[in-house]
Amino acid sequence: MAAFLLVLLPVLASMDIAAAHSSGGFGFKATLTHVDANTGYTKAQLLSRAVARSRARVAALQSLATATAADAITAARILPRFSEGEYLMDVGIGTPPRYFSAMIDTGSDLIWTQCAPCLLCVEQPTPYFEPAKSPSYASLPCSSAMCDALYSPLCFQNVMASMAAFLLVLLPVLASMDIAAAHSSGGFGFKATLTHVDANTGYTKAQLLSRAVARSRARVAALQSLATATAADAITAARILPRFSEGEYLMDVGIGTPPRYFSAMIDTGSDLIWTQCAPCLLCVEQPTPYFEPAKSPSYASLPCSSAMCDALYSPLCFQNVCVYQAFYGDSASSAGVLANETFTFGTNSTRVAVPRVTFGCGNMNAGTLFNGSGMVGFGRGPLSLVSQLGSPRFSYCLTSFMSPATSRLYFGAYATLNSTNTSSSGPVQSTPFIVNPSLPTMYFLNMTGISVAGDLLPIDPSVFAINEDDGTGGVIIDSGSTVTFLAQPAYAMVQEAFVAWVGLPRANATPSDTFDTCFKWPPPPRRMVTLPEMVLHFDGADMELPLENYMVMDGGTGNLCLAMLPSDDGSIIGSFQHQNFHVLYDLENSLLSFVPAPCNLS
Repeated sequence: MAAFLLVLLPVLASMDIAAAHSSGGFGFKATLTHVDANTGYTKAQLLSRAVARSRARVAALQSLATATAADAITAARILPRFSEGEYLMDVGIGTPPRYFSAMIDTGSDLIWTQCAPCLLCVEQPTPYFEPAKSPSYASLPCSSAMCDALYSPLCFQNVMASMAAFLLVLLPVLASMDIAAAHSSGGFGFKATLTHVDANTGYTKAQLLSRAVARSRARVAALQSLATATAADAITAARILPRFSEGEYLMDVGIGTPPRYFSAMIDTGSDLIWTQCAPCLLCVEQPTPYFEPAKSPSYASLPCSSAMCDALYSPLCFQNVCVYQAFYGDSASSAGVLANETFTFGTNSTRVAVPRVTFGCGNMNAGTLFNGSGMVGFGRGPLSLVSQLGSPRFSYCLTSFMSPATSRLYFGAYATLNSTNTSSSGPVQSTPFIVNPSLPTMYFLNMTGISVAGDLLPIDPSVFAINEDDGTGGVIIDSGSTVTFLAQPAYAMVQEAFVAWVGLPRANATPSDTFDTCFKWPPPPRRMVTLPEMVLHFDGADMELPLENYMVMDGGTGNLCLAMLPSDDGSIIGSFQHQNFHVLYDLENSLLSFVPAPCNLS
């Protein structure tokens, strides 16, 4: 695999060749050639070209001086420009040595050359170095001191790389095709089936719950980190966002012309749409073949000047091709080219083909896709599917978590609660979205309180409020988190109310337990247990939770548990709490509406 890592540097091993020594120790002599030597330029042209390079170098140095150590991506971008040298030296690389001319530079550290196979490379006078032909070549692990010395190092499957931009595939620039989109009588829209990421995997109910909670914990931790990342710290935001985007439900989408179908995670907490693409230099296992852009005439990469490229967190540019990079934390990431392509959505009579949908074509990916082949962001930003399709409303109806039945997604004209089967439920309720400037993609709500057994708990309203100084706190509704996480002060009051009301011995929680508010079960003989009702209060709406939406049997311990967890910062209303609710996101009117519904019948 090392041979395919194009920017990794060969490790020059010691060779059985006598080293020349002067009387003072190790040394050598070399010939330096000016970069413009033997090029036919006039003296005036030589001087003009040299001054232009010097001006660019000084400007780069001035920018580099203001880049902080934390702003690693800025430094990584500036250093190579500052390293445009003036003199060339011949060096031999590998065993046996292949000779190349390299610029020497007293203003930088990195030694590098272009390597084969090279998919995005620039012209050079000699063949590319081929690591596969040198027995002394060895890639370096991510834990090496030299990897740590890089500006903005990346890690893919324990192999270090320097910049995602140099690791991408050659993509043809092709024209987009217009394909007719299906419309309902009320306008554009489609219906889709949602499948849980752990469906049909053979896990027990206890394992399903444990895995979902583990994903939710990681998601909440990522959100807390993201809230403190400033807009200027683009690389931090780029690393955290996709980790927060590890969703729970898969939707089939068709990509290209003709459409190739993939299962992608939907996520209301992020914007980017992406899948793994061939040729794939470092990719993770997925249930379908990689998408092949070369086989689709409607595929077109986007230039760096495009508005969609500018909408990325920390975009890169290589030969005027827009490159995205997304980091899942310490062990997972995706990098590739931002492109337009025809996407096909929906099932049966509602199937629609939409041209020029912007997505990420990932050629280097690491981590896990949880039985999917990519991601579809349903957030509020310009890169999300909702924003791109220009039909700002969608809804979903999630079946019971333990049920094998699939769930439903409705988009555009089909996203309405009018036809929901509500014969045994209350009226539709609505609450406005609020905007958190620090996290504009996510769906924040104004939560006003929580009632347990009919009593409104004395929770200070500030517990649910967004901190205006740094954007932390607040309440998000999120399809990608399974259970609800409540800010610690609110959780403590809910826990106290449940302990007092249930009256059963509380089980001692351990760090390995799925939940930490659990009661020993079954109860003593002839002991009647009544569980309290629970209501989440929002501005203008009350979500009365069915018992199965907040109490669960922990299959690992046999205890009865509150299906909620504490959060150190902010609250998230997870999908477990709105299972068997039809939930409508109306971005045009900035409203979230919901009504109880038998989602297995929708």
